[in-house]
Amino acid sequence: MSAVHNEQTKLLATALNNVAVAFAVIGFVTPITAMSFGIANAPVLRPATAFFATIWLCAAIGLHLIGRRVLRSIRP
Repeated sequence: MSAVHNEQTKLLATALNNVAVAFAVIGFVTPITAMSFGIANAPVLRPATAFFATIWLCAAIGLHLIGRRVLRSIRP
């Protein structure tokens, strides 16, 4: 039973980390990359854009930290 629990815990932590990576790419990396390449419909650098990018990045960091916390329940 312990091995099954550990594998399910690792799977949950991996899923949370994958969603965190997606949040970081969608909300933080993509707008910055679009602005740096001068894409026509890229968001304009203004406080609202920076605010929402920060929110996406914080959500990604939060999900990653939750995934790390989930791993603490692995049993020896």
